[in-house]
Amino acid sequence: MADIQGLAVLHYDTPHFDVERPGQFVLCAVSGERIDLDDLKYWSAEFQEAYRGPVEATRSFLKHRGMPGGRDS
Repeated sequence: MADIQGLAVLHYDTPHFDVERPGQFVLCAVSGERIDLDDLKYWSAEFQEAYRGPVEATRSFLKHRGMPGGRDS
């Protein structure tokens, strides 16, 4: 995945992220959709993942915690 042209590599922290390899976008850990860095507002420092929005962030959290609703249905 790291050889996709324009894909940034980030280290997610709270309340910011650090750019480890410059790029124009990251991929949503849940949907696989492209997220331009200027639009990136949801991520997990614990899981080191980026999310398209709050729905994907919640889905990932529930999946990691083994709670109902965390699976793609």
